[in-house]
Amino acid sequence: MPDPNPAALDFLMTRRSRPAKTLTTPVPDKATLETLLVAAGRTPDHGKLEPWRFIVLTAGVMPRLAEATQTRGVALGLDPDQITKGRSQFDQGNLAVVVVEVQKPSEKIPTLEQTYSAGAVCLALLNAALASGWGANWLSGWISHDRVFMRDTLGLGDHERIAGLIHIGTETSTPPDRPRPELSSITTWVDT
Repeated sequence: MPDPNPAALDFLMTRRSRPAKTLTTPVPDKATLETLLVAAGRTPDHGKLEPWRFIVLTAGVMPRLAEATQTRGVALGLDPDQITKGRSQFDQGNLAVVVVEVQKPSEKIPTLEQTYSAGAVCLALLNAALASGWGANWLSGWISHDRVFMRDTLGLGDHERIAGLIHIGTETSTPPDRPRPELSSITTWVDT
């Protein structure tokens, strides 16, 4: 059995994402971010397929991504409020990591397990950032599901898709905790 780690358990019991719109500079430098990415890569990965990769978005690319989001939203005929919401993470962002799910051929590992692993990487990166004292938030939105945006703006292949955009920075305000699920309403115990 591993040694108990009360500090890690306390972190998990009290962790709270920080709204992306409240994150500012400074952001992690390259070496610090690489440490967080290494931590995220320690995610469960059945078959050692590594069905994910990272794209690091820095402040310099955010205006281009905001404009690409605007252009794509108009082309799709989306409501202006949807477009504004979709582009706001780039208008306000200073650093984000795109976690890309990369489906890999395998006779033994179902594609759904690869999807789960990519989602686990998102949570691991989010938690690593928070545990390191950074503010962080996992976002998606309509652009994360738009094949044209993924291909034309981020260069994703047909076998890839966005699992999440993890924004990381310095928090400007600590949000209140939100209501959490009542354990008894989501848990079934099977004894026999």
